[in-house]
Amino acid sequence: MDMKELFENNCFPMSWSSEAEDIPEQKMLPQRKDLTTLLAELEDIKNNIEEIKAKQWYLAKLMKFHKEGFSAG
Repeated sequence: MDMKELFENNCFPMSWSSEAEDIPEQKMLPQRKDLTTLLAELEDIKNNIEEIKAKQWYLAKLMKFHKEGFSAG
């Protein structure tokens, strides 16, 4: 398969990102957060997951449209 076929089949090679991400090592200090803060952060995470699911659904519809064209309805 060539790169275009791989891309169209949603298969990306390990080197698809041209930028190497350098993350400096840092010592992790234990952090204590109160329950209210943790619940707020959890709610933000849930909202982010819902947004990602919506985007994933939209992209799947676009891919279907791209593959099948206008006749798909």
